[in-house]
Amino acid sequence: MTEQLRGDPLDPRLADSRDDLERENNKLRKINAALIQRVEKSMDQQANAYSLFQTAITLESQVRGRTEELKNALSRLERTNDELLAARDAAERANRFKTRFFTAVGHDLLQPLHAARLTCSALAEPNGTPQQQRLAGRIEHALTTIEELLISILDISKLEAGAMSPSLRSVPLNDMFASLALDIEPLAREKNLSLTWRQNNFAVISDPQMLRRIVQNLLANAVQYTQKGGIKLAARRRGGHVRIEVWDTGPGIPPTQRELIFEEFRRAPSTDRPLIGGFGLGLSIVQRMAEALNHPLGLCSTVGHGTRFSISAPFAGTVQQSASLTGTASHAVSYGLNDSKVVVIDNDTAVLEAMQSLLQSWQCEAYLLRDLGELEELISTLSFVPDIVLADYHLDNDTCGITAVDLLRTATGRFIPAVVVTADHTARTSDEVRANGCELLLKPVKPAELRALITHLVSRADGAAS
Repeated sequence: MTEQLRGDPLDPRLADSRDDLERENNKLRKINAALIQRVEKSMDQQANAYSLFQTAITLESQVRGRTEELKNALSRLERTNDELLAARDAAERANRFKTRFFTAVGHDLLQPLHAARLTCSALAEPNGTPQQQRLAGRIEHALTTIEELLISILDISKLEAGAMSPSLRSVPLNDMFASLALDIEPLAREKNLSLTWRQNNFAVISDPQMLRRIVQNLLANAVQYTQKGGIKLAARRRGGHVRIEVWDTGPGIPPTQRELIFEEFRRAPSTDRPLIGGFGLGLSIVQRMAEALNHPLGLCSTVGHGTRFSISAPFAGTVQQSASLTGTASHAVSYGLNDSKVVVIDNDTAVLEAMQSLLQSWQCEAYLLRDLGELEELISTLSFVPDIVLADYHLDNDTCGITAVDLLRTATGRFIPAVVVTADHTARTSDEVRANGCELLLKPVKPAELRALITHLVSRADGAAS
């Protein structure tokens, strides 16, 4: 019985017990594996969290460093901006100073030159000796050169300082052409060159002073480099613009030189010494003023045949030609000035003395005054009506010559013709002078131009009175 119990494999109780143990063992292994997997996963999450924590700390440190660098950069930028603002303010102050300086210098330099030209013209009158006339001619030539150089330097300086800004309005070209021809014709005649200009009824939108300066420089440049033939001034309508042209029969400009001639102190090759200027500033001023006016500048040249400079300005319509300027200069001075009574008001003694000599050589009666006080004394004893008044714009004690003209007109009850002389080339001064019914002459005054203007104004006043 006992052996049967020990070795009987078919005992169902032992088989069931073994199966139960195996199932229990498998179940425990699964539970253990699940627990181990959960523990490992938990440990991985903790490791990742720690890694993220370390990464966050590192990023925070980097952000703090970048923020500090940005603050430092902003601080440097603020300091730089402050320095730039200070530099800009200093530059603006310097420009304002240069503007005032060049205005004052322009007057102080041109004032003695104005007196010298008047005195020189008196020496060159026909009743002088040949020796006097020859010396006077040389002095006049030297003064003209100095004048053109000074004006060119002042123009360049004003352009650099930003003190020359355009004042646009309608500008009749015919009157401007006639005035320019009167100025340039003596220079052309000295070189046996013809000077012709085509009358027109065009008006353009431009700054009258700057446009005149541009065309004057182009004409002077043409005379300077032309040895035979002539110069022609014309205006042609081109759509919505008018093209002002200056033609010459000079040597022409090679293509390699056409950009260089607009640089300062650059001169085209020439066999002759220049009549005026000669420092290569004229075309540089032309280019800068044309850019300031937004007027396109043109150049067409053929070597050996000549050159055409042009500048285009917006068309402003047509105007009636001025009867006073459609004739020639010789017609303007055909009237006599004998016994014309001229009141001269100027605070510069040298100018008064030179003007007295000049007017006496023209057979005029000159009454010389320095200020409003002397004018009031003259008015109190006035037994005649002056034929014309010549007044300097800037008198002593911040007095304007226009005020003197108004006083004399009020005292006589007559609209006496008046010419205001000034070295101030601004449009504001020009507008003020013309608004008060006066003519404007810029220093240094050309005696021939002064005589022609006096003759015209006096003869027109006589004609109106009759």
